[in-house]
Amino acid sequence: MTFETLGAHPSLRAALDLRGYSQPTAVQAAVLDPSNNDRDLIVSAETGSGKTVAFGLSLAPTLLGDRDRFDPPAAPGAPLALVLAPTRELALQVQRELAWLYASAGLRALSCVGGMEMYRQLRGLAEGVHLVVGTPGRVCDHLARGTLTLANLKAIVLDEADEMLDMGFREELETVLEAAPKARRTLMFSATMPPPILSMAKSFLNDPVRVTATPVAQAHRDIAYRAHRIAYREREHAVVNVLRAHDDSGAAIVFAQTREGVGHLHASLTERGFQCVALSGELTQTERNRALGALRDGRARVLVATDVAARGIDLPDLTLVVHADLPMNSEVLLHRSGRTGRAGKKGIAVVLAPADRKRFADRLFFEAKLQVNWEPVPSAESIRARDTVKITEVLAVGAAETVDEDRALARDLLSRIEPEALVAQLVSQTRKLFPEPEDLPLTSQLREERRFNREGPPGRFDRDARFDKRRPGGGFDRPPSGGFDRPAPRRPLNDERQYNPAPPARPAYERPSFRPPAPLPGDEAPRRFEGGQGPMQRPPRDPDSEGTWFVLDVGRSGQADPRWIVPMLCRRGGVTRDDIGVIRVFDHETKVEIRNNVAPQFAAKVRRPDRADGNVTISPSSAPRKSFPRKTP
Repeated sequence: MTFETLGAHPSLRAALDLRGYSQPTAVQAAVLDPSNNDRDLIVSAETGSGKTVAFGLSLAPTLLGDRDRFDPPAAPGAPLALVLAPTRELALQVQRELAWLYASAGLRALSCVGGMEMYRQLRGLAEGVHLVVGTPGRVCDHLARGTLTLANLKAIVLDEADEMLDMGFREELETVLEAAPKARRTLMFSATMPPPILSMAKSFLNDPVRVTATPVAQAHRDIAYRAHRIAYREREHAVVNVLRAHDDSGAAIVFAQTREGVGHLHASLTERGFQCVALSGELTQTERNRALGALRDGRARVLVATDVAARGIDLPDLTLVVHADLPMNSEVLLHRSGRTGRAGKKGIAVVLAPADRKRFADRLFFEAKLQVNWEPVPSAESIRARDTVKITEVLAVGAAETVDEDRALARDLLSRIEPEALVAQLVSQTRKLFPEPEDLPLTSQLREERRFNREGPPGRFDRDARFDKRRPGGGFDRPPSGGFDRPAPRRPLNDERQYNPAPPARPAYERPSFRPPAPLPGDEAPRRFEGGQGPMQRPPRDPDSEGTWFVLDVGRSGQADPRWIVPMLCRRGGVTRDDIGVIRVFDHETKVEIRNNVAPQFAAKVRRPDRADGNVTISPSSAPRKSFPRKTP
């Protein structure tokens, strides 16, 4: 099957050949079926299946007819076609795709999205365009202004219609559909078909044809899923090790649940040496375009983003998706993971699940019909072993490409410095090119604990621990031979609390048998372990010394953690770790103590705007109370 046999418009086939499109995908073949010509369509297709090219080819007979080019030019403010998308990034991407597809046909396309200069959009509409791609809010804004009219509209496309409804754009969609001519052609693309989608289709589409293409298993057949059970307090360290374990493959996206989480992860990864950019809803459109551009042209290798990047964004070199925070449901899991494994390329999706959320993660995999392997997080030892091999390869390649001038300098250095010391220095400098992997003592403890619960000490249990309801988290589908009279009652799986009826086991660091990790090399004093307050804390400062207090407008609700707060304070305030005293994290703010002799310098520097942590404000504060007064009876 080829595009020619499917009847694709001749003026577009040349563009497909230049891009290397030889055979249509499943959704493209289904949409281009001759029986669907000039019909309203409801297309159910997964992300990454080639939907944009599909509706671009389907619109060609409606917009061009028998002509090869758009002639005469379009009327001012009256396009022939309109495409609505849920996010700015998806709208801009659709415009780029349709621009190259219709390049030989002389298409003039314009994007109308929020966060971009209004005067450019007004000028483009006044000059006349054939196609408008926009978000529902901005398109309705232009309709209200009178700068956009749908009188000449021949076709309208709703891309990711289910996502637009989830984002609360139902009223805007109905406004646009009611303003469009009744004789138009409507194409609705949606990954799922919830009742609101079917209700809207019944109201605004004319005898639509249902097209189902690209089943979930086929859409994600090129994605290898892996899951790691971690201690939540080592989540950032686990992200570091996962990125380091796959840093040879290509670019990566790390998904966080909130904007604050994106800011913290971005700051933490940048501090560790990763070429990292951030993407969230609070950024301007220019900043978001700059971040995606840096990832596309190779200036950045890691993108930390909220679910705003889970749909529609196509990054050709993206090979790794990391779910640093578990998605809310299986649909979001599939859309996040669908950023990789596109257009026949292979990809990897890694899910990090805290110990007490493993059952919820299993339920997500079950609902998404995915086969996921639970594996240990890549260890620091294994990553350092890979680094040794990579350093050897880098130095071997560099030695073969040296010039005579460098060789002369090398001979001079060898005459003055011992060869072993010189090579050791070269290896040390090369090793600094790779971010340092992290040790995961709490996660390793969980793994050992899980093995103990599964196997038990020799001779203690005769049955597998998972069949013993006396153990925390135990349960069984049927009673084992010689077991109990009846199985434990099942509970409905309508939420996580009922899904996991057994009380969670106590974390390893709260148990009397837990031993704190040994002090790291270079520490001035052994770090002490405080259960419930963080796995590793600095020793208390001299009570007689006093400092100046500063407040950060982020607390427990924003996942404040001294492990990323301390490096940020050092970078922004120009201080060292020894200048930082007590750190107290409250619900919505964090107070830190800075040594008096550097406090004025610190206060002056943190007042300056900071691009890496612009969402964290630092200002002088009074000392926090040691405890809250008790109420008298």
